[in-house]
Parts: sequence; structure tokens; C-alpha cells
Amino acid sequence: MQSVDRAVTVLEILAQRGEAGVSEVAAQIDVHKSTAFRLLGALEARGLVEQAAERGKYRLGFGIVRLAGAVTGSIDITQQGRPVCERLAERIGETVNIAVLQEHYAVNLYQVRGPGAVGTHNWVGQLTPLHATSSGKILLAHLPAEERAAVLAASGMKKLTPRTLTTRTKLESNLTEARQRGYAVTLEELELGLHAMAAPIRSRDGEVIAAISASGPAYRFTEERVHELAPVLLEGAEEISRRMGYLG
Repeated sequence: MQSVDRAVTVLEILAQRGEAGVSEVAAQIDVHKSTAFRLLGALEARGLVEQAAERGKYRLGFGIVRLAGAVTGSIDITQQGRPVCERLAERIGETVNIAVLQEHYAVNLYQVRGPGAVGTHNWVGQLTPLHATSSGKILLAHLPAEERAAVLAASGMKKLTPRTLTTRTKLESNLTEARQRGYAVTLEELELGLHAMAAPIRSRDGEVIAAISASGPAYRFTEERVHELAPVLLEGAEEISRRMGYLG
């Protein structure tokens, strides 16, 4: 049981830090470096951690998303979206995420940081408010009206910044616009200084099953640049949709 507890703690450390070396892990769980190395090796063999580009550093591996996928039913989205996300992050230069609807939240399943996104927050596994995120808006925009109303009622539409949309009328207008142009935008609505845009990912039958987003600091990822790069994101969303079997 002690080994299991230590292994789980290692995963939690990597989730919090993003990356960590053997010495850091050993110090955190109070074991010898050789023990930490064996734990990381066992987790790596299962795909739960992987070595980062920087030698000696470890991060959470794709196996974590595989386990999450068993719960969310969205493993295919992350598998099919991974290469597209990597390409988009490079082209757009910002952080790219895939998110799905879970109750009255958008939960992020996969993230790729762009070349300019050093120190960016890790959103994987986090539940984010639907009304204040670009991914959430896309997921809301394509729900039936009655279901959308119920989800928003459950969420409470909390005001997170001075720019958060907290009235149904304003949000519905915003969602209509998102449906018409094909992508949603948030401008400092979740966090001050953070801009984002998102586009829908569709299943074989055309249902919107996820959202792909790009987010970055407002000083660099300006409103003008968001709209300028929207076609790139839309192209990526369409590619993932095709990979999921959508022919529309």
C-alpha cells in the first residue's frame, strides 16, 4: 500500500508542478533518489509519466488522459486531436486545449503550450465555468435551448471579472454570434489579462462533442489577433472532426 500511496503522490506532484526531476520528487515524498527513480520508471512504463524534453525532468504522460477518457468517454478526441493541437500551438503561438462538457463545467482533457507560452497554467483536468470560457461558450452554444437553460441555472453564472457575462440575455446574444461565425471568444472574462477563442469538434453524426481553444495573454493575443487567427483554429477543429468520422 505504501508504494501505491507514493506513486499517487508522485502523480499529484507532477500535476501541481508540471515537471520535476528525480531529486525533487525524492525530496517531496521523503525517499532516496533510487526509490524515486524506480517509482518514476514504473509509472513511465505504464505511460502515466514521460520524460520531458529537458533531460532528467518528468511530466504526466498521455496514459493519464487515457484513464480520464475511460470516465469521460472522450479518449478518441484526445488521441485524434493530439497532433492537430501540437500543430496549432506552433502556428498560433499560444496554448491550445481540448475540452468537453461535464455537468455544468467544461473539463480540459489535453493541452499543448505554444512556443511563447512559457509558464502557462496547466488546465488539464480542471473544471472551468461554461459562461466565462471560450470552450464553454462553444459547448453551450450547441446545446438544445432547454438543456442550455438548465445547465446555466445550475452553474450560477458567477461574475469572475468585470467583463464576465452574467445575464442570460447578453450571453445568449454572444452564443448566437458564436454559432453564426463558427467560433466563440472570451476577452478577460475568466481572468483579467487572458483572451481565448474556441471552435467546435463534431462526432460522426455531426453532434458537437468537444471544443478546441487557443488562449494567451491579452497584451499579445489581442482581440484583433484572435479574429485574425480564427480561421487557423477552425481548420484544426474541422480536421479533428474529420478524424472523428464527421463528413459534413
